[in-house]
Amino acid sequence: MPAARLRALLAAAPGPAAAVGALHGGTRTVLCSGGALDSTRFETGSLSKTFAALLLAELVARGEVSYADRADRYLPFRIPGPPMTLLHLATHTSGLPRLPPGLIRSAVRSGWFSNPYARFTESDLLTALARTRPRHRPGTRVHYSNFGGALLGGVLARAAGGTGSDYPALLAERITGPLALADTTCDPGLPAATGHWHGRPRPPLRMPGLAPAGAVRSSARDLLRVLEALLYPETAPGRFLRTALTEVQRPRLIIPRTGSRLCLVWNLRPRPDGPLLHHSGGTMGFTAFAGFLPHSGTGLVALTATAPTLLAPFVQAAYTTLCALPVPGRP
Repeated sequence: MPAARLRALLAAAPGPAAAVGALHGGTRTVLCSGGALDSTRFETGSLSKTFAALLLAELVARGEVSYADRADRYLPFRIPGPPMTLLHLATHTSGLPRLPPGLIRSAVRSGWFSNPYARFTESDLLTALARTRPRHRPGTRVHYSNFGGALLGGVLARAAGGTGSDYPALLAERITGPLALADTTCDPGLPAATGHWHGRPRPPLRMPGLAPAGAVRSSARDLLRVLEALLYPETAPGRFLRTALTEVQRPRLIIPRTGSRLCLVWNLRPRPDGPLLHHSGGTMGFTAFAGFLPHSGTGLVALTATAPTLLAPFVQAAYTTLCALPVPGRP
């Protein structure tokens, strides 16, 4: 039955290439189209933030940072106003706007329809932060922020002794290397599927100043490995990473008027038979989804080489497919 549902999801995938995969009952299944393989890299967009969250939890487990640390503890200047903590950045409660001031102007100069973020650097991110005033007191409202996601990764790299530009290397050292994620990287120069926007091929996305928020490329097989580690943290190498895999799944707040919870970046939907955690992402050439049900050992990933369309029907189809997968051992 999971294979049949995956085939239906793959058939519904827009774009010239796609890969979908599931963990179910101890079995891993991956189906691909358009010449893609289970190892083909796709841009994952905001799914990148789940890696930053795992890196945060890993540094906390080591005692290198605390969730309550002020973000500016690791920056060259103080952020005015009430403390903005690492936990605020990881739960979209920092008060920062969705995008850094100046990013759109930089994107237009870079070429909005070619590579809009290519000229926006870590230095630009810090310049934008210095002149930004939070829209609300940190910790009081949920407001999705790519700005905050990018800042989180840069701060973690600095806390580990580097600069914001060292984030990809730190991610490889602490997360993707230990989990044996051979296809997962922030490097836009490595072989990958070609993204499409309105049927037209796109160049690899370059975003040096926003890498933690959206630059991760990954494959169906690697993302299933991540979900497997989240489902079975005890199997991961190293006690700090095992702790981190559990910590990112712990609910941190309730989203008003929805009943949903927010963990470290991951969204959590309560269900009668146990919670469902999920996240999605999109770039100007790709759409990505990952979700899992800890109570049943079930997870699903869906990747396609085309940009999200209005209302993100492919993401919705992936979410529905995950919900419809039967609990192993039940009829």
